[in-house]
Amino acid sequence: MESTTGVKGTAGFRRAALAAAMVVAPWGIVLANTSAAWETRHGGDDGTGTGALALAAAHPGAERFGMVAGMLGCLLMVPAVIGVMQLTRYRAAKLGLIGGVWTAAGYVSYFGMLSADRITLAMAARGDHPGDYAQVLDASLNTGSVIWYYLVFLTGNLIGTLLLGLALFRSRSVPVWAAAAVIGWPVLHIAGIIAASEWFEVAGAVLQAVGFAVAARCLMSRADEDTRPSGREASHALTGP
Repeated sequence: MESTTGVKGTAGFRRAALAAAMVVAPWGIVLANTSAAWETRHGGDDGTGTGALALAAAHPGAERFGMVAGMLGCLLMVPAVIGVMQLTRYRAAKLGLIGGVWTAAGYVSYFGMLSADRITLAMAARGDHPGDYAQVLDASLNTGSVIWYYLVFLTGNLIGTLLLGLALFRSRSVPVWAAAAVIGWPVLHIAGIIAASEWFEVAGAVLQAVGFAVAARCLMSRADEDTRPSGREASHALTGP
């Protein structure tokens, strides 16, 4: 009995912690994408070593801000996704599990990608031998030991989030429009890639943040389920020891 009471006593804290991550984490991704959109507003991209160095040299503050905000967002997206999975466990457990694990793996990989920006910033700050630095960056991104987690990021961010949004829709645990907002992130991400504009991705990230915030509120609204006694506990309370 004491063990059960102890577990239920922490349920409220666990639920609140997950809900807080669901609210905060996506905004780190919004800030990271906004920084990237601001850096490339007049053109340019970081698809090559030369391009990455040029952007870092022209916008070091925005680059560093986006890196830190994105890394913090990635860390918090793991518990945030676990919170979303809590909402899908009754009517869409398998879909929520697959989508959630895939999405979380994508953000873990994204953390690794963002952390490499510190090297690009350091190279850009030196300002000498840009051609050599660009070749080093290109070589570092084209090895089998690195490419795999870029693929995990890409598929987790697009397919994983799509599956997670569909799981929310099937679970009927959030309003339909909130599930659609989560699904809007991968859709607008692809649109941004096609249109070569980061602002589509900013819009998609904002939609995801709104969807996660609504999901967090729905998760907290289930708090009464943790305080409701089970059948065995109710019977024990009535009959006594």
